[in-house]
Amino acid sequence: MPESPIVVLGCGLVGSAIVTDLALRENLPVLAVDIRSANLERLPSHPNIRTLQADVRQEGVVSGLSADARLFICAVPGFMGFETLRRIIDTGRNVVDISFFPEDAFELDALAREKGVTAVVDCGVAPGLCNVQAGWVQERADRVDSYLCFVGGLPTVRVKPFEYRAVFSPIDVIEEYTRPARYVEHGQLVTREALTDIEPLDLPGAGSLEAFNTDGLRSLIHTLDAPFKKEKTLRYPGHAELMRTFRDTGLFSGEPMDTPSGPVRPIDVTSRLLFAEWKMGPEDRDLTVMRVVMEGLFEGTRRRFTFDLLDHFDEVEGVHSMARTTGYTCTIVAGMMLDGSFDRVGICPPEYLGATAGCYEAMLAGYTRRGIKVRMQEKSID
Repeated sequence: MPESPIVVLGCGLVGSAIVTDLALRENLPVLAVDIRSANLERLPSHPNIRTLQADVRQEGVVSGLSADARLFICAVPGFMGFETLRRIIDTGRNVVDISFFPEDAFELDALAREKGVTAVVDCGVAPGLCNVQAGWVQERADRVDSYLCFVGGLPTVRVKPFEYRAVFSPIDVIEEYTRPARYVEHGQLVTREALTDIEPLDLPGAGSLEAFNTDGLRSLIHTLDAPFKKEKTLRYPGHAELMRTFRDTGLFSGEPMDTPSGPVRPIDVTSRLLFAEWKMGPEDRDLTVMRVVMEGLFEGTRRRFTFDLLDHFDEVEGVHSMARTTGYTCTIVAGMMLDGSFDRVGICPPEYLGATAGCYEAMLAGYTRRGIKVRMQEKSID
C-alpha cells in the first residue's frame, strides 16, 4: 500500500520550497494543493509529488483531504490561516502551520486537545526559529531577564523607492506595518504603533539597516517569562518612513471608500499595486538576517546568549533565502513530528520545541544539512 502523503496547503514561494524539500530531500510523498494552477505547474515533476487545484476555503475540501493525509502543512495566506487551521484540527490530523494569522492560535487549543492533535504554529524563521531559541534558553536558565530579536528578509540588490522584495503575500507584509506592536518592559505589556522607534543597526554581512517595532512577539508575550521582551523588523534605511507615509495617508486602510465604480478598500488596491513592485522574481536574490539576544541567570552567573543567522539565495537549488529559512524550519519540524521526537498535544508554538530535550539540536542538524548556518555566542556579563 502506498505511503500516505503529507498534504501541503498553499504552494507559493515558501510552500513550493516545502513541497520540494519534503519530496526530494526527505523522499516523502507529498500532495500539493493550491487554488492557482500556475503555482502547481512550477513544482518539479517527481514521483513523490502529486498536485490538486482546489480552494481550501470551500466547505469539505480540507476534511476530504484528511482521509489520506499523514500530516498537514498549512502555508496559506494569513487572512485565511486561522479558519484553515481550525478545519485541519477538526479532522484529527497533526499539522505544522506557517500562515502567521493575526488571531490567537490558543483559541484552538481546546479543540486540538479534544482531537488529540499536535498543532505546531508560527513555524518559520521569525516567528519560528527565534521562538525555539527562546524556549531552549529558558529551559536552561534560572531566570531570563531579557529577549530581543532583530529580523528581516531583504533583497541583495537595493532598488528605490522600496528597496524591498516579498516572498510572502504583500497583504501579509502590510499587516506587519498596520497591526499595533506589542512588547514587554518592566514586566508590563506596552502597545505602540508599528514602524516606530526606528534605530540604525549594523550586522556583519548585511550592512547598515534600520530596525523598527512590529508585532512579532506573538506567543512569547505569554510563554516566555522575562520582564523585557521585544522584536524589531529589519529593513534598509528609509523603508519604514516610506511605509509610515503610506499608512498615514490611508493607503493601508481596510475601510471601504466610495468610488464611481462602487465601494473599494484602499488596502486591496495598494496591495495589488505593491505586488508587482515587491514580487520576488526568478532573477532576484535575497538574504535573511536575524539576531536574537537573551540575558539571564544561569547557575548563579549572569550570561548573554547571542544567536546569529545570515542566509542567502541558494544558487544551486534556486530557492530564495526567506523560503529556505521559513520553509525548511517547517519541514524539519514536520520530520520531528513524523518520527515522534515531538508529540505534545494541543496548540504548540515553537518555544515548546525548544524546551523539549533534543529538539533544538535536531533542528540545528537539519539546518546544517540544508546549508543554513546558525551561530551562537555565550558569554558572562557579570
